[in-house]
Amino acid sequence: MGSETESARRLLTGWGRTAPSAAEVIRPATTEALVSALSRRPARGVIARGLGRSYGDVAQNGGGTVLDMTGLDAIHAFDPDQGTITVAAGCSLAALLDRVVAAGWFLPVTPGTRFVTVGGAIACDVHGKNHHRDGSFGEHVTALTLLTASGDMLDLTPEGTPDEFWATVGGLGLTGIVISATIQLLRVDSSAIRVDTERTADLAETFAKLRASDDTYRYSVAWLDCAAAGRLGRGIAIQGDHATRDEVDSVPPVPGLKPRISSPRWLSLAPILRSPAISILNEVHFRRARTAAGQIEAIEPFFYPLDAVGDWNRMYGRGGFLQYQFVVPLDREDVVHTALELLHRERIRSTLAVLKRFGPGSRAPLSFPMLGWTLALDIALPAPRAARVLAAIDEHVAESGGRVYLAKDSRLRQELVDVMNPRLPEWNTVRRRLDPDGVFQQDLARRLGLTGASP
Repeated sequence: MGSETESARRLLTGWGRTAPSAAEVIRPATTEALVSALSRRPARGVIARGLGRSYGDVAQNGGGTVLDMTGLDAIHAFDPDQGTITVAAGCSLAALLDRVVAAGWFLPVTPGTRFVTVGGAIACDVHGKNHHRDGSFGEHVTALTLLTASGDMLDLTPEGTPDEFWATVGGLGLTGIVISATIQLLRVDSSAIRVDTERTADLAETFAKLRASDDTYRYSVAWLDCAAAGRLGRGIAIQGDHATRDEVDSVPPVPGLKPRISSPRWLSLAPILRSPAISILNEVHFRRARTAAGQIEAIEPFFYPLDAVGDWNRMYGRGGFLQYQFVVPLDREDVVHTALELLHRERIRSTLAVLKRFGPGSRAPLSFPMLGWTLALDIALPAPRAARVLAAIDEHVAESGGRVYLAKDSRLRQELVDVMNPRLPEWNTVRRRLDPDGVFQQDLARRLGLTGASP
C-alpha cells in the first residue's frame, strides 16, 4: 500500500477536463491518517475526492486540500444471505460488484460507470436507468459513518438521524467525509440482462414509448439523435431487467472490471466530435440498432459500455467536454423539445444524448432526481455558442420547476441555484450545524455560492 499518507501538489480537473485548479492532494491509507490530515484545517478548506469521475469541479478545491479517498477501500462485511454489505468510502463500485455478483446480488442503483467510489455515489446521490423503479443510490444506504470537521465520527441512519443523513446524501461532500457505508443490495438470479430494443421515429414517439413501458421494465433509457433534421429526437429505446436462469442457456461469467483497451494519450477525436460528421455517426448508430426483444446481454455492455475504453474522456482533446444534465416535471416535455431545437438551430453537436424518466425524488434536500424527464448531453469544447444556448435552456428549466445536476455542472449561473434548489436553505441549516467553521470547501460551492463561501 505504500506509505501511510501520500501528499503532493497537483492540478486537478473533473472527468470533462475543464477548469483545472491546483490543490494539495493527500492520500491517507488509514482512518487515523485521514483524521490527522483533516485536523490541519487549511485556510482554503478540504474536500474529499474519489476516482474523479464527476464531470465538473465538484471534487476540486483550488488553493486548498483534496483528500484522495481511494486508499481507504476495504470491504468490511458482506452478508450473502441478507444482501447487505459494509464498505469503506473509497471502495469502487467495480470492486463491490466483483465481490457480490457471483453470490447472486447486484447494485440497487448504478450510474453509467463502475469506476466510482461509494463515497462519491453517496455525495452525488447517483442515479441509473432504474430511477423510475428504485430511486437513487442514497435510498439504499441503510447506515453511514461521517467524519465531521471537528473530528467526530457520527453514525447516521435514515431513521435515527434523518436530518444529518439526508443532508449528507447528495450533499456534495460538504457536510463531512463519508468513512464507510452499509448498502442493501438487489437480489438477482443471474449475471445477465434481458434487453428489449426499439427504434423511435421522433421525440414524441420516444416520450410515448418510455411513458407506456417504463413501468414494465426495471431499466429504461433512450438514446436520442440530436442532429437529424426533421426527425429531431428520434431515438433508440433500450429497456430490460435481470434475466432468470431459465432465460439463459448458461449464465455469462461476471465481466472483467478493468477496461479492455486504453485510449492513447495522443488520440483526439475533437475535430470529428464538433463537426457535422456527428450527423453521419448518429445515422449509422440509428440504422445499426435493430428492434429486438429478449436479447441476453452481460452486465458490462448494458450498464457500462464506455468503461471498455480507459480514459475515453481524452478523445475530446485539450478542450475537454461538458456534460449538461437537467430534469423537468413530467408535464413539461416541451422543455426537452425546446432544448434540442436550440442546440440544433445553433449547430451545437451533442456527442451523446440520453433521455430517462425519473420517479419521485428522495428525502435529500440537494438530491438531483425528481419526478420528471431528465436529459443528459455531452458537448465537445470549445463550442463558442454553447454558453449562450445552455444559459437559455437553463431559464426554461428553472421556469418549469426543474433543475440542473450540480454534481456534473461546470457552468451554471449562480443566480439560478436558489430557484432550482428551493431546499438549499434547509440543507445549509444542517450543513452549518455539522461544519460551523466552513472547513469543507470546493470549487463548485464557491463558484455557485452554495455555502456562502467566496471564490
